[in-house]
Amino acid sequence: MDVDKRVVCIEENVRGVCSKVKRKGREILNDFSITAPQFEALLVLTKRKNITIGELSNNMNLACSTVTELIYRMEKNEFVRRSRDLNDKRIVKIIVMEKGYKVIDEVLNRRREYLRDIFKDYSDKEIDVINKMFKVLNNSMSL
Repeated sequence: MDVDKRVVCIEENVRGVCSKVKRKGREILNDFSITAPQFEALLVLTKRKNITIGELSNNMNLACSTVTELIYRMEKNEFVRRSRDLNDKRIVKIIVMEKGYKVIDEVLNRRREYLRDIFKDYSDKEIDVINKMFKVLNNSMSL
């Protein structure tokens, strides 16, 4: 098979895997009081602690107004809170609350259970190869 056909196959398979994982992820979120965009925001906020709405907006490639509304709903559900900077009162940081961390842990654990179930019939070697190839692919891509 030539390179172009292999690239087409790889793209189709990657798209298929991503679509299925995303669909299952949304199913899992239905059991929690959080939307997919709110969950994505929480993931960013747990990795880049105490960032502003503007920084979150840039990181998620969403308009500030969209992120502001997202944060407002997340505050109502007690996933996050806003906190004014002690040195510059104009700066408002978003802080993840205990309930937000708990939701992240529970959802990620359910996603991992799903993948664990998928891989239950794979050998250790097959899992290691898949993991290595995804790591290589992920590290070679930039956004």
